[in-house]
Amino acid sequence: MRPLERVHVFGAAGCGSTTLAWALARRLACQHLDVNDFYWLPTTPPFRRRRTPPERLRMLSEVAASTPRWVLSGPVAGWGDPLLPHLDLVVFLYVPTEVRLHRLKRRERARFGDALDPGGLMHDQHKAFLSWAGGYDLGLSGGRTLLADATWLGYLPCPMMCLIGECGTMEQIDQVLTFWETQAHQPKASNPSTSEIITGVLDSVPYPP
Repeated sequence: MRPLERVHVFGAAGCGSTTLAWALARRLACQHLDVNDFYWLPTTPPFRRRRTPPERLRMLSEVAASTPRWVLSGPVAGWGDPLLPHLDLVVFLYVPTEVRLHRLKRRERARFGDALDPGGLMHDQHKAFLSWAGGYDLGLSGGRTLLADATWLGYLPCPMMCLIGECGTMEQIDQVLTFWETQAHQPKASNPSTSEIITGVLDSVPYPP
């Protein structure tokens, strides 16, 4: 079987892409790369100043070229597209908005503590971030939306799979490796269309009776 050596894992903020990518990299004995390390300039507080698209692409491309095997977490649509021909597999994660927002609140509190409180150094930034993250499904978060990501997935030159709904990390890894076992011996099949991806996502969201 052709080895799985270059994987891209992404989804909306709070979907669990970093957790899965880190664990998958350990399983495959390869390097974990995270988009945040290339996208953001180091600031205090963090996540306030972006690198330019050419700069972040240059940095990411150099690191990716320095090692033959890696798992990349975080979105690269638009600015990172030159990496696409080198990918073996793209994994798209989706969990409902309320689950993502709960995770993000818990994660940000653990990272930044009292800085998130009213009057704190990151209070306004935190509120804006949660508002932005909550608008993903409805198309209210600028360029990062479900529709934009689903459309980008349809143009990938490599196989892609969707992992929809909450699931343990080890189970997700098993699903990824099982999917790859079926793909590695086959010519590339057509990826799901934008409408098929969105329909699959919407069908997974529970609605009140």
